Amino acid sequence: MQVSEADRIAAAQAYIDALVTHEADSVPFAPGCIRIEMGLKTGRSGDHLRRSLNRGPQFKLIEKTTPPEFTVDGDHVRARFDVLTKPRLFGRRVCSHVDETFLIPESDGLIHHIRATLKPFISR
Repeated sequence: MQVSEADRIAAAQAYIDALVTHEADSVPFAPGCIRIEMGLKTGRSGDHLRRSLNRGPQFKLIEKTTPPEFTVDGDHVRARFDVLTKPRLFGRRVCSHVDETFLIPESDGLIHHIRATLKPFISR
């Protein structure tokens, strides 16, 4: 089975959507999926990532994301987007430029690995 590039981008988009909706049941994680953020493991399995997205307090702060810019290189789908948070202080909020690379093989279309880098910024 060969999974199309569009379907692999849709898998990455499902993850990004779940950051905001907190509804990750349809995100196509491989059982052994891990997520590395800034060099630290923040997800140890597909089920752990799904639970975190559904109920994790760290995600409740996210108000929205900007539309991602996707690039595909073999089995890797890269998404660059911004995360905008809800809390504001004096009209400003801490947000983040996000660069995530998903390992989504053509052979199964599941997210096997996520590597994320974040660059915080202040927004009005």
